[in-house]
Amino acid sequence: MTPLGQKLRQMRAERGIRLKDMAEALDVSSAYLSALEHGHRGKPTWFLLQRIIAYFNVIWDEAEELQRLADISDPKVTVPTAGLPPKATELANRLAANIDSLSEEDLAYLTEEVVHRAARRRAGRS
Repeated sequence: MTPLGQKLRQMRAERGIRLKDMAEALDVSSAYLSALEHGHRGKPTWFLLQRIIAYFNVIWDEAEELQRLADISDPKVTVPTAGLPPKATELANRLAANIDSLSEEDLAYLTEEVVHRAARRRAGRS
């Protein structure tokens, strides 16, 4: 499941909306919406995301959160490391080879660490 898929499922559950009814309202198939929720489809188009936002009648912060989640919900990630240090290629390959054996706790830690270190680097601190 992707971050966006998890959020969509949560929003549907909170509102008591069946997948079939939401799919019909968005003019997509139930199979597509289910695949989107389960991470078997890539992130939706901008147009579909806007229809989802309108369907749930969310504004500002929650709409921005859905956009952010869509941006980080591609289930088939490509990590281009050409031109980067060899350690970048090693890290990308090790993560690809081992991600399925990491716990939720490990994944949360690694995600926080990458976000934190990238923010420090952008701020000019090493």
